[in-house]
Amino acid sequence: MAQAYTPGLKVTNRLSHRMRRVLPIAGEVRVSVRDRVQARDVVAETFMPGDISPVNLANALSLPPADVPECMLIQEGVRVEVGQPLAQTKGIFGLFKSEYKSKVAGTVESISNVTGQLIIRGEPLPVQVQAFLAGEVVEVIPNAGVVIEAEVSFVQGIFGIGGETYGTVRMACKQQSDELNAELIGPDMKDCVIVGGARMTGDAVRRAIEVGAAAVISGGMDDQDLREILGYDLGVAITGSEQIGITLVITEGFGEIAMAKRTFQLFSSREGDAAAVNGATQIRAGVMRPEIVIPLSEEEKAREVEPEHTAGLLEVGASVRIIRDPYFGQIGKVAGLPAELTVLNSESKARVLEVECESGEHVVVPRANVEMIEE
Repeated sequence: MAQAYTPGLKVTNRLSHRMRRVLPIAGEVRVSVRDRVQARDVVAETFMPGDISPVNLANALSLPPADVPECMLIQEGVRVEVGQPLAQTKGIFGLFKSEYKSKVAGTVESISNVTGQLIIRGEPLPVQVQAFLAGEVVEVIPNAGVVIEAEVSFVQGIFGIGGETYGTVRMACKQQSDELNAELIGPDMKDCVIVGGARMTGDAVRRAIEVGAAAVISGGMDDQDLREILGYDLGVAITGSEQIGITLVITEGFGEIAMAKRTFQLFSSREGDAAAVNGATQIRAGVMRPEIVIPLSEEEKAREVEPEHTAGLLEVGASVRIIRDPYFGQIGKVAGLPAELTVLNSESKARVLEVECESGEHVVVPRANVEMIEE
């Protein structure tokens, strides 16, 4: 029969990983091919146009809009400071003149004799792109950004919130089945990437924010806790822009779900190493998963061998996670791939597979109900 494929999450001790780091608009690339960069290094930068401040001079000076240009003390393209006079009326016989002083600093962009408005453009807003992935620049995209390559330990999560952050991996739980609560988080975890086990509680997240942690990663989370932390229902939009003071990643799903044993062991083996975390997630078209990237040292590169695999290939022995009830959240290995269609409880027919769960139980589920854990 033809080979079967299914979407999957990557969890691997070693991976040759490439990342594109590009600006939203054209700018300047600050590095060259073969340069070595660290996660926080700025690789490209540009300036976005500043905010505009409209000033209705016609109203402010009680003039017809057509008379405003004659009263201007400055011209288009001139920089002005706060308190600087912008316009002055002629008054009556040179007396009783009215003057308008700028309330903002910036550059005069336009003066309209139709609306009587003056537009002041604020300072350009700097936009910088950091490397995120510590490694070697293998390609420069002119006026846009770079491609960086490195050998890393790589973990994708199911869901996350918050943007890019950096910190040292710090284990808070002793086992992957332990709940991550506030008592396990101390002041010495400031700027760390805290790794829990099973569910992270809302109090634990608030405590992590209080101590100044960079990120929290755990197996699961209650959706009510997430709602209370955010202050609103998240919906289905792309995450990553939330401003809560921390980045959160769950590796398995919502609820009381323990982190996969292999994922927990990977983090444990990298405790004390620098990690880059991005919580940005998109579930719908153009799927985007939260990522944790931990660069390998030269010693680790010599010790760790990158596994050979075909992404998404379902085969006997492949690691999978069941993503539908009644076995939701269970992890195991493919024990069988029957070729024939099977009648389900719904009386529909579908191709199924047999999964040997970590508990030793064998279950049969539709192939659409599993997600690969790519090694």
